[in-house]
Amino acid sequence: MLNEVKLVGYLGRDPEVRTFQNGGKVCNLRIATSESWKDRDTGERREKTEWHSVAIHSEGLVGIAERYLRKGSKVMISGKLQTRKWQDQSGADRYSTEIVLQGFKATLLMLDGRGSGEGSGQSDRGGSGSGGSDGPPPARDIDDEIPF
Repeated sequence: MLNEVKLVGYLGRDPEVRTFQNGGKVCNLRIATSESWKDRDTGERREKTEWHSVAIHSEGLVGIAERYLRKGSKVMISGKLQTRKWQDQSGADRYSTEIVLQGFKATLLMLDGRGSGEGSGQSDRGGSGSGGSDGPPPARDIDDEIPF
């Protein structure tokens, strides 16, 4: 059996990092992926955007996301699909499906680069980014690129 998800998309908002009482952290991302095509009947350009929830539990990747990612950052992630059960304020059972980055196979690549235009990345195995300066990637406003 295989449970692996790989996505390339843009962050729809800044990463949200929460710290637990035990000192552990989790980072939540919202990633938009889009596809476009030409409608056969009308000839018009069509576009469809899907939103994906991502939870990063790997300490090293949380630090990278917290330090370098911002709304509009282009990323590639690799993780596992997980559904969790929780209760809303009224006590009703709710379910959320998200992509979880945890363990040695979790991968987060920053595709915007870090100042030089080259891609950079980090995996939970301690890999380092490729090229570029140590500064954050350039911030971009993607409102024109991805419909919200």
